[in-house]
Amino acid sequence: MSLLGPVEVRALAEKLNIRPTKKLGQNFVIDGGTVRRIVRVAEVTREDVAIEVGPGLGSLTLALLPEVAKVVAVEIDPTLAAQLPITVAGMASEHADRLTVVHADALRVGVADLGAAPTVLVANLPYNVSVPVVLHLLEVLPSLRRGLVMVQAEVADRLAARPGSKIYGVPSVKAAWYADVRRAGPVGRNVFWPAPNVDSGLVSLVRRDPPKTSATREEVFKVIDAAFAQRRKTLRAALASWAGTPAAAEEALVEAGVDPSARGEQLGVEDFARIAEHRPA
Repeated sequence: MSLLGPVEVRALAEKLNIRPTKKLGQNFVIDGGTVRRIVRVAEVTREDVAIEVGPGLGSLTLALLPEVAKVVAVEIDPTLAAQLPITVAGMASEHADRLTVVHADALRVGVADLGAAPTVLVANLPYNVSVPVVLHLLEVLPSLRRGLVMVQAEVADRLAARPGSKIYGVPSVKAAWYADVRRAGPVGRNVFWPAPNVDSGLVSLVRRDPPKTSATREEVFKVIDAAFAQRRKTLRAALASWAGTPAAAEEALVEAGVDPSARGEQLGVEDFARIAEHRPA
């Protein structure tokens, strides 16, 4: 299987007059071993429909295509979106029919835009939108059962953080609403061009049912946002605006079985769901 190496990536970028931009979070993978590792750790099968966000020049796409039934690549850059089918036709013509390129913003796509129902997310996500993209796709694509994404190491830690951790926060809790999230290994800087100023990490997501609750997801997420907007405050104080008054917040917390003097970083997603159920009328 032909993959893109440093020479091919730079030649393609020069041909397209592409200069990777921080605005779009572009760092192209130039190491074949890394993309093979991602595909292996993702445990994709020939029955899977993979969604890849930000395929760029196609490094990961080329590694995915032989292993899955279909790759739906969502690319916001029009030049890259137009080039990807050409690259695949030239380097993996026997698998070219498995590729669908969607020129779109991943934060705005839904299943109707994709032409297929993805079962797995496998992507080197742009650093600047990685968390919003993961949460959006888990929300709008119920067919998505699992994922493996490469993100900034700090973001990987936050997504996979557990209650009680100093880095546990809004991304951790909201991701836990949808999936079991775990770190799946580190990625060095030198596998990218240009090399970023930070390390990267792999994050594994396995879909699970949300907590059983009479509150809607939107209602639960409002509690989460309020609790961490002032994360150093007790929940009685942090949720005062959400509940109406500190006393109303305390009443809701007590009814939910949560200590009003606790802080948001101590609670799991199930706790936030219970609090949402007891919001004062």
